[in-house]
Amino acid sequence: MAAVEFFFDCSSPWTYLAFEAVTRAAEEDGFDVDWRPILVGGVFNAANPSVYQNRDNPVPAKAAYMAKDLADWAAYAGIKITWEPTVFPVNAVKCMRGCIAAGRLDKMVDHARAVFEAYWGDDQDVSQDDVLGAICDRIGLDRDAFFAAIAEPEIKDELKANTAEVVERGGFGSPTIFVGGEDMYFGNDRMPLIRAAVARLA
Repeated sequence: MAAVEFFFDCSSPWTYLAFEAVTRAAEEDGFDVDWRPILVGGVFNAANPSVYQNRDNPVPAKAAYMAKDLADWAAYAGIKITWEPTVFPVNAVKCMRGCIAAGRLDKMVDHARAVFEAYWGDDQDVSQDDVLGAICDRIGLDRDAFFAAIAEPEIKDELKANTAEVVERGGFGSPTIFVGGEDMYFGNDRMPLIRAAVARLA
């Protein structure tokens, strides 16, 4: 088993930040990551429906601070994040199935990063086939094979199973990260704790 399991949905900007942070940490510290695509909407429905209430009735001061906080984190990480995208929330079913399909060709990280950049950096609707096709071209995936793969029942079932699993293990959003199988962390700002936990395993 990989030292770190990373349950993620590309429709979250905080997950984008955590994705880049975990990728860098894995390279620097030499640990393996098991990338586990999920549908965060399914997690919210099952374990955290208050997210929808907060979206419908946001606290103005908190919402303003969140936008500043996100911009600060993006600047710190050196990545471009546009808040908020024209289409939000976005239907991430196809792109998250696409992560699983790309993973079979050892391109999950490339695909996920390209989706994050397209949606959060370039304000593109990643639910659309033309956007996903352009991402395939960018990372060297065959478009026809990609769209055939994301329609396969096996890939659909794996995405559903990952989503159910993270809820069963106590997760309530994205990113949810496990170290050593049981030690759970949530959010983009837990990297010092995650790196310390991985070091303890070693």
